[in-house]
Amino acid sequence: MKFIFDRETWQEIYGSIRKNKLRTVITVIGVTWGIFVYIGLSGAAKGLDNGFEKEFKDIATNSMFVWAQRTSMPYEGFKIGRPMQLKLGDKEALENQNPEIQFIAPRNVKGIFGDAPAQVVRGLKSGNYSTFGDFPVVDKIAKKKIFDGGRFLNDEDIEMERKVCVIGERVQKELFEKDENPLGQYIRIDNIYFQVVGVQKFEDGGGFEDDSAIYIPFTTYRKIYNMGDNVSWFAIAAYDDADIVGLEKDIKQSLKRIHKAHPEDERAFGSFNLGEAFGKIMGFSKGMNFLSLIVGIATIIAGVIAIGNILLISVKERTNELGIRRALGATPREVRGQIILESVFLTIIAGFIGIIFGAFTLAVINALTSGQDGFPYTNPTVPIPMIIGALLIMVILGTLIGLIPAQRAVSIRPIDALREE
Repeated sequence: MKFIFDRETWQEIYGSIRKNKLRTVITVIGVTWGIFVYIGLSGAAKGLDNGFEKEFKDIATNSMFVWAQRTSMPYEGFKIGRPMQLKLGDKEALENQNPEIQFIAPRNVKGIFGDAPAQVVRGLKSGNYSTFGDFPVVDKIAKKKIFDGGRFLNDEDIEMERKVCVIGERVQKELFEKDENPLGQYIRIDNIYFQVVGVQKFEDGGGFEDDSAIYIPFTTYRKIYNMGDNVSWFAIAAYDDADIVGLEKDIKQSLKRIHKAHPEDERAFGSFNLGEAFGKIMGFSKGMNFLSLIVGIATIIAGVIAIGNILLISVKERTNELGIRRALGATPREVRGQIILESVFLTIIAGFIGIIFGAFTLAVINALTSGQDGFPYTNPTVPIPMIIGALLIMVILGTLIGLIPAQRAVSIRPIDALREE
């Protein structure tokens, strides 16, 4: 191992590289491009992962939303086009028939699906805002972040039909003074006074709501708007090990049985399966990671093979030099070690250049995509262990490919080398 730290060894390596500058640079570019592609694609896939995790961080990824529509097939004497209507009692029936359900939240809303939003007044200020009638369990499906000192709806609010509300950040800004604490204050929603018990911090990825949403107890909502047991839609979260696609089908079949819709009617109830969509996104991301690995390694191998070819040519051109070294007492081990060291050196240098360019490219992409609302892409990076692993693979490949020209150099007999011109 002494030859690794021998100054003369590195001088000879430098001299060899200097004699074939253009050829060496072109060859090194192959390895550089391979690690660059690997870093770029892996970082891009990670950025996609991070982006969607950020978008859905406050909502259960194994969740879905189910709502009623109109029938498209006649059934048991009912004509086509019959409107379906979800009921509060459907919740218990769905839980009993589908044990994979972890949480289910009946929800009502005013101001999203074509109807007018609620008129909200406080003093001389007013505005129109979407108002939700909710159970506390909705917070377990789509987390509501509440500013310090406040709270979300609780079970007592439901049981006692309290006139309390949680407002969004924009509602607070538009109805209250800048430094005014809204907690404990009253606002008038469609001419009925509600006490503010919490202010929601708005972040992307919370379901149907935005920063202008207002939440009131489900029981209070249905009493004020005379909803009875009607439900606008169900937000449903399944257990982690549940088949979310199969559960969606089972839930729809259960609702068809309850509301006497044809079992094959696909339009009676609508749904959006967030779990399925998230699974597809994660599958695409894993595919990107696998593609980056395959393409990167393949390109690195091609570049390393090119380095081996360059060294073979170099050995051929340095036949006399190698013969003289052997005649002066250089052992086969020393000659072999120098050629292998040169191969590994070129491979590592090319790898570091590729990593630097890859990191710079990811930094530029991050700068261009950060801060863009609605764009699910955040912090494209490559974990350090993956980079170290790539470098180790490059060292191994560089060593293996260097054995070929090294063996060629060792196989040259000094007397034959000295005879060549």
